[in-house]
Amino acid sequence: MEEGRAERRRRTEAPSHTQGGTRRAGVMTDVHRRFLQLLMTHGVLEEWDVRRLQNHCYRVHDRTAAVEELEDFINNINSVLESLYIEIKKGATEDDGRPVYALVNLATTSVSKMASDFAENELDLFRKALELIIDSETGFASSTNILNLVDQLKGKKMRKKEAEQVLQKFVQNKWLIEKEGEFTLHSRAILEMEQYIRETYPDAVKICNICHSLLIQGQSCETCGIRMHLPCVAKYFQSNSEPRCPHCNDYWPHEIPEVFDPEKEREASTSKANRKSLRSRQH
Repeated sequence: MEEGRAERRRRTEAPSHTQGGTRRAGVMTDVHRRFLQLLMTHGVLEEWDVRRLQNHCYRVHDRTAAVEELEDFINNINSVLESLYIEIKKGATEDDGRPVYALVNLATTSVSKMASDFAENELDLFRKALELIIDSETGFASSTNILNLVDQLKGKKMRKKEAEQVLQKFVQNKWLIEKEGEFTLHSRAILEMEQYIRETYPDAVKICNICHSLLIQGQSCETCGIRMHLPCVAKYFQSNSEPRCPHCNDYWPHEIPEVFDPEKEREASTSKANRKSLRSRQH
């Protein structure tokens, strides 16, 4: 029994690494497989939830094993998924920089990947919304502007009421985010679709001047026009009383957002969970 546990522990802790320039595949245990299955059902998760999910999988499948560092754990899974053109990819939310993880299909464009969940006319509605979002200065498209394109959809005719319901399906499936009647891309969509967007909208695509990744929402210099993600703005101008554009050195006129603090976020989440638990015990 003890030998079996030791063997499981060795397999779980086996790191993926490169040898001679070629990545050597890691070993997938029940812990890794369970984690992967649960991540697939969620589509995208914030880092705090990913860590909780990892700990849950260890508790269920191998309580005696030492929990791998999250980066090593993800790399181990990715080394196995590599031949399938699938990857667990890390990104960040555009509004406040919270780290997120998503399972990304590298072999197909994300719009075609959505085909199993949506009909042809629904996919075309997503394309129309995507185009409006990419073309906009703010990174948002109003529901009114999206719904006005319903008559141009391919496939089966769709009424505006149906289109409103489809947009909500995109929100529920974490492809879009809705804020006060306007839609933008969810971090899941950005992670999965960056290459597709760069290739499909080369003249309209916006790139962050700091991290050089795809930019949907952000701030721009009023003099030279460069753009920056809000989290990149926060980090670049941190503790800077007179922020200046990194490109033209002109004054940066926008409000500087706060840098995301994972410890503060964790404390807030824990406090919220404790209050919820206390209320449930009182009732």
